[in-house]
Amino acid sequence: MRYSIRGPRRGPGLLAAAVALATMAACSNGSSSEPPAGTGTGSAAPTAVPSSAPPPSPTPTKTYPLSAAPQVVPAVRAHQAARGPGWKPGPDSGVVVAAKDEAALGDEAKLIAGELRVPYRGTAAARPGDVTLALGGGGAAESYTLVVRDGGVRITGPDQAGVFYGTRTLKQSVRSTGAMPEGTVTDAPAKPQRGLMVDIARKYFTAGWIEDRLREMADLKLNQLGLHFSDDQGFRIASDTHPEIVSERHLSKAEVRRIVALAQSLHIQVVPEIDSPGHLGAVIAAHPDLQLVSATGRAPRGAVDISDPASARLVDELLREYTGLFPGAYWHLGGDEYVALMAKNPEATYPQLARAAIAKYGPSGRVQDLATGWLNDRAAVVRPTGKALRAWNDGFFTGGVTGPAQDLQVAYWTGREIGARTPTSYLSAGRKMINYNDEYLYYVLGQPNKFFYPTGRRIYEQWTPLVLRGTTPVPARYDPQILGGSFAVWCDLANSQTQAQVAAGIRMPLTATAQKLWDARKPALSWADFQALAAKVRG
Repeated sequence: MRYSIRGPRRGPGLLAAAVALATMAACSNGSSSEPPAGTGTGSAAPTAVPSSAPPPSPTPTKTYPLSAAPQVVPAVRAHQAARGPGWKPGPDSGVVVAAKDEAALGDEAKLIAGELRVPYRGTAAARPGDVTLALGGGGAAESYTLVVRDGGVRITGPDQAGVFYGTRTLKQSVRSTGAMPEGTVTDAPAKPQRGLMVDIARKYFTAGWIEDRLREMADLKLNQLGLHFSDDQGFRIASDTHPEIVSERHLSKAEVRRIVALAQSLHIQVVPEIDSPGHLGAVIAAHPDLQLVSATGRAPRGAVDISDPASARLVDELLREYTGLFPGAYWHLGGDEYVALMAKNPEATYPQLARAAIAKYGPSGRVQDLATGWLNDRAAVVRPTGKALRAWNDGFFTGGVTGPAQDLQVAYWTGREIGARTPTSYLSAGRKMINYNDEYLYYVLGQPNKFFYPTGRRIYEQWTPLVLRGTTPVPARYDPQILGGSFAVWCDLANSQTQAQVAAGIRMPLTATAQKLWDARKPALSWADFQALAAKVRG
């Protein structure tokens, strides 16, 4: 609109009119109605805006930059960015569950509510600022979707474990940055088996120490705790069938049940191992008649005589006792380092084993067949419980009259031993494997036999589940057969470190292992940034 000025204007009057025109123009585009600084003379007020002028525009809505992925360990695999304030726990926040899912998710909801210091409100309708947990949606086991929108958080997954892992992501993000960013996280593990194994046979660990490791593992989305509780130096869980073999310092069955219950609440499976037919020194100490003896009278430590039916009876009694104590889905049979098979000529060195092999398998039977038969027989004792079975790679032999049962998974730990088979020899035969690579994942107390304490950096930058032996990965086509991996603590020189030193020493290597089992791709963060983030999210 054009405004005309009637009659000549001079001095302050002309300036006032100019200010009025400027003010009307400013108001018409939503700017402040105040005159620009330095334009007024103090002698005339601006004229009023005509009633026909449009009203001022409202203040523009606050805008947000696109969100970044949450800062958590392990890193989420996908984040769809969005614009918004994100979510942080506030005075009106709470945690609720879908009504149909309270029985399944109530424990997860109460845990995250306590961690965030907000109330758990059961199945109440979600309010602005609330966190909602629910089962539903498709996706693989342990997957979850976490959505931050409209001031609230919603975590869904096809199973309880997935929803639980969503709460770990929420907890860590709030701990690292104070908030959960706006947007949608879609996350799932690369590998279904992600673990820590602890040798509690050679070194006694308290129940409290083990429980602390479980809580640590849960926040890292690890889902298996291996307990190697029988070896030459000790047998560390109370026994009703054979109390004579139990070490003075041991876990009571009540403590084990408490450990198992905590593990279950954190979606962690406890994987027990009674290693046999080697590593049974604690059993032999109470039953010396079971000791394997060579033709020259040598008695190799920890090896039972597998030609003696009494050896099998005792071990089977223990297996039946402890499969009831550990209700989880997995069992480790051991099978490694049986000394008889390390002899240059096992048949000549241990003639009683050679005779038993021929008696059972015919003229072509060898000591390795007898050892394979032992492994298969122990598997047959545990198999009716429905547990998935595994054994160490050096308990599997080729070229014999008999072979290991096909359902036995290979726990691959070493290629150091003379004649050790390559991982591909198992994979090409269709075996499924769990990665315990002793080059990266073995924390051996005292560092004997050229073992060195692993570093988190080396695992983070070099290792993947495909690297089963040494530093060379197997071909990617075998990836589906590699079920996962486990970091392992071995206590060969038990007094080399205290419990606290072990916990501190494995902290970053375990964190790096968790990252690579959840997502085997090259991490986005540098090692230094990953370390700094881990310090924030893990406290």
